[in-house]
Amino acid sequence: MKRPKHLNFLWDVFVLAATSFGGPQVHWALFLRRLVHEKQYLTEDELFEIQALCSVLPGPTSTQMITAIGLKRGGASLAYMTLLLWITPAVFIMTLAAYGMTYLRNRDLVQFVLPVGVGLILQAGWLMARKVIKSWMYVWILVFTIAVGILFATPYVFPLVLVLGGIISSFNFREFPRQNKHKMIIPWANFHLFWGVFVFLVLLGETTDYFPFHLLENFYRNGSLVFGGGQVLAPVLYTEFVDFKGLIRPDDYLTGMALSQSLPGPIFALTSYLGVLLMKDYGIFGQLAGSVIGALGIFLPGTFLIFFVFRIWGQLKQYRFIRASLAGIQAASVGLTGVAVYTFVYPMIQKGDGVSIALVIFTFLVAQTERVPAIALFSAALLAGYVLS
Repeated sequence: MKRPKHLNFLWDVFVLAATSFGGPQVHWALFLRRLVHEKQYLTEDELFEIQALCSVLPGPTSTQMITAIGLKRGGASLAYMTLLLWITPAVFIMTLAAYGMTYLRNRDLVQFVLPVGVGLILQAGWLMARKVIKSWMYVWILVFTIAVGILFATPYVFPLVLVLGGIISSFNFREFPRQNKHKMIIPWANFHLFWGVFVFLVLLGETTDYFPFHLLENFYRNGSLVFGGGQVLAPVLYTEFVDFKGLIRPDDYLTGMALSQSLPGPIFALTSYLGVLLMKDYGIFGQLAGSVIGALGIFLPGTFLIFFVFRIWGQLKQYRFIRASLAGIQAASVGLTGVAVYTFVYPMIQKGDGVSIALVIFTFLVAQTERVPAIALFSAALLAGYVLS
């Protein structure tokens, strides 16, 4: 019997979904290893292009990356299957976690997960830096990004430094060969879908008191406006649902946040957990609907955007300054990885948490050998947390 087309690719996507711990910076390194070096579904340069492209878009970066890879290999149908397989394990586990909150209140279980994750982020940043930092100009972009990211700790800085890095490196356009230019044909459908759904949900939220509609609008809005990945989304949603609206208990939220960062796949799956808790007054099936609302609301806008941008990317590359800008965006991405490491490590230093700092360094050194998979490191961290708790 003939093997279904793209089955091997979808299997690799599922394996990554079940084993990719550590957030978007680590996901990038794992995509590089499995999809490029081992399976050769695309080249390093193609992956770097996709990473740079997704970095300047709002929404879940690693989800947009792997969806774009599916789109590149097999069109829209494969892209949607890729998206579904990528998010399903994390969404499923976060939904079950929300149903079982009474068993998850002891956050000591995940006390060692964060240092392991930070060590893997550091290793992924180091790996990317070795590949994209090719001259002093990119070193200065990297250093500038780290400095700005630390001094102005706000999510709105992220897209600005990425765009600025791209603008600076675009002045190197003379290093790139000319291409024959063709008239650009822009398929606007997905962009219109992106903003059309946004406006529809806002208007729906203003004209109805039905809570599930408000919930869908909240998640879609955050998926449309948040740059920087799950580490940025988590505090934004905490401010909205815990501090401002008081709909979720702080300890319940922090438990879900810690759990989402200890699971494989996209950290944005936290919204499925929140959807279940927010729909607690609607019964068991209403809570299940809350999980679906959380996943749809947070992942759809980024999917619409990457479908739109990726389809015009081939046309944009005919301009030399666009191609030249990619290296600057990549250098700024490495800088933002450094900012993420600083954000997590600085509180450890303030508290004098030598164990966590040592674990970050140990994880980084072990990951450098590429002999121990990330899932083994995270499993050991969870086991240690369980034993000591």
